[in-house]
Amino acid sequence: MNLTAIIAFIFVFGVLVTVHEFGHFIAAKKTGVRVREFAIGMGPKLLHWRRNHTTYTIRILPVGGYVRMAGMDETPDLDAGQRVRLVFDAQGVVTTIDTQIDGPGAGVPFQIDSFDLSDALALTGYREDEPMLTTVQVDHDATIIDQQGIALLIAPRDTWVQSAKVYQRAIINIAGPVMNFVLALIVFCLLGFLQPQVTLNEPIVGTVESGMPAQQAGLRANDHIQAVDGKTMRSWDQLATTISGSAGNKLSLSVKRQGQTRTIQLTPKQVKVDGTTTHLVGITPKTYTDFGARLKYGILATGSTTQRIWYAITHLFSGGFSLNKLGGPVSIAKTTSTVAKAGFLNVLVYMAMLSINLGMMNLIPIPALDGGKLLLNLIEAIWRRPLPENIENAVTVAGAAFMVVLMVAVTINDLLR
Repeated sequence: MNLTAIIAFIFVFGVLVTVHEFGHFIAAKKTGVRVREFAIGMGPKLLHWRRNHTTYTIRILPVGGYVRMAGMDETPDLDAGQRVRLVFDAQGVVTTIDTQIDGPGAGVPFQIDSFDLSDALALTGYREDEPMLTTVQVDHDATIIDQQGIALLIAPRDTWVQSAKVYQRAIINIAGPVMNFVLALIVFCLLGFLQPQVTLNEPIVGTVESGMPAQQAGLRANDHIQAVDGKTMRSWDQLATTISGSAGNKLSLSVKRQGQTRTIQLTPKQVKVDGTTTHLVGITPKTYTDFGARLKYGILATGSTTQRIWYAITHLFSGGFSLNKLGGPVSIAKTTSTVAKAGFLNVLVYMAMLSINLGMMNLIPIPALDGGKLLLNLIEAIWRRPLPENIENAVTVAGAAFMVVLMVAVTINDLLR
């Protein structure tokens, strides 16, 4: 991969993941779940700042990202026996817990004996030079500074994602895929305005090539081809497929022109296009330049792409499952490299298609994917009580293990190919 391809891959992959995570982020914020961190990139931090109870970080590896919601942390923020520095307010309540005890900073040194930052919001331990065990209260919105120097709010139980109502958790889970569809719509609409003119996939003639069967048969610009051999034409794609697959047989076209319907007969001409034999009649689709048409182009392109990807996903196992039907990061990187050579607009088209693909794949009801979480939400709503934690964890771990094994297999297959 050359530098342009690498930049294109980072751009496409970074935007897709960031937008997906932003969907989860905004839904969590709106439903009252505390988002402790919204990270763009992975690995060590480069920049970080806090606003509205959330810490935002830019990390060194420009791929991926994540939303760290309260209640979803895998490890506790503190450890028994750990030394920290505490900052108190005027009422003696802890407002800041600094775990970087050896660096410069304000606060009272404190050695933790036990802690509860979920329910009691208290620390028990020893102040510096004091032998007595002391318990101090911690503010609901207290800050904890981790070993990397990143300041996060603590996570009381009432701010946990698990404490949200089941419908709120469902909204959070579906928001990521929804944002991928929104991104695709925005990109396709942008493409509609970046192109000199757009087509709307209508079976309406734009231009007629001189000397070709269409011109000889009397077709004109703005003719609406309603049917071919009695079969209704609903799109230009359907019309083009019908003509190219005619095998050179005479076709009967039902054409609407200026409010009147007429029948035109013609025989497609056999030609070679890029070394492939096909049949053409010499017409191009009608194009538009107005604002409404450009906007409509974006909506139609999103819809048609969604239909094609849905068809591909639902037919994944038809004819037997094969890893060749799937593509992992290696395959995406290779395709991105090819697309990047064709120009920035093609990169945008590819990104929109991948965004829809990501959104739809995440809705598959496999545990560890958003669709699997939605399925668990549905079961909980029907059962009217949360699933036992051990069952939910086991299902999630099994789903995650399956996805890891599948991703490894797909990546190895990509490399072998």
